[in-house]
Parts: sequence; structure tokens; C-alpha cells
Amino acid sequence: MEDYSNLPKEAAGAGIGRYVVASVIERSGSVLILKRPGNDFMGGIYELPSGKMETKETVEEALRRETREETGLEIESIRKYLGHFDYMSKNGKATRQFNFLVSAYGNEIILSEHDGYAWIDKMGIDKYMLTDEVKSIIMPVLA
Repeated sequence: MEDYSNLPKEAAGAGIGRYVVASVIERSGSVLILKRPGNDFMGGIYELPSGKMETKETVEEALRRETREETGLEIESIRKYLGHFDYMSKNGKATRQFNFLVSAYGNEIILSEHDGYAWIDKMGIDKYMLTDEVKSIIMPVLA
């Protein structure tokens, strides 16, 4: 199993103290995206299933927990680290999002924090409001 413990350490070295993990769940040439609530920070935009790492939580533990909490799906395996991007959170904190291609199981998407979801393929990527950073992570997966 891959060791991802160096990722938060590298971010801390760059002066970033808040870490988010994100799952790129790919099935049959499509990727799962979630719609942020309209009244939330960046409301209405679509994003990857993601969330903040808790104190003393490993990257893998956070990835599994956040994926389960946001989608109801369970990660079967972490296939590949896809890279990161940095942004300012709604509280103005420098944040680094670590993105992983994962295999997940479960047939029903159960939303707890989002207004909707979609499975998108490379032809449908421009039909949804996505940040350039999220597009840059998922485009190679859909190619």
C-alpha cells in the first residue's frame, strides 16, 4: 500500500495548514461530481466528493471517511494519486486539496451535504459548473 503521509508535510512546508482529500470515482468512463448547496460557499458549483482531514487522521482514513459521508459509497481501492491544487477556503485559510483516483462500491448515491450529483463523461464536462482546477484533475481520467 502506498504511503501518502508526506503530502500534508509537503503542504505544511509550503505554508499551507488546511488539507482536503477528494475522490475521483470513475465508472464506465464517467466520473461522479456533487452539486454544492445553493446557499453555501461557492453554491451551485459541482465538485468532487471531498472534505477536510481531521487532526491525527491519515490521508487514507480521511479519504475513506469523506467518500462514505458524502456519497454513501465505500472505497475499494486507491488507484492513483492525481495531484493537488491550492485555494483559499471560505474562512480565508490556505488549503491544499489532494486528489485520488479510487474504485468504490455501492449502487446508491446517498447525499448528506449536497443538492445533487451527476456522472459525467468527457462529452458532458462543459455542461456542469466546475472550477478549472477540478476540470484539470478529471480530464486526464476521462481522456
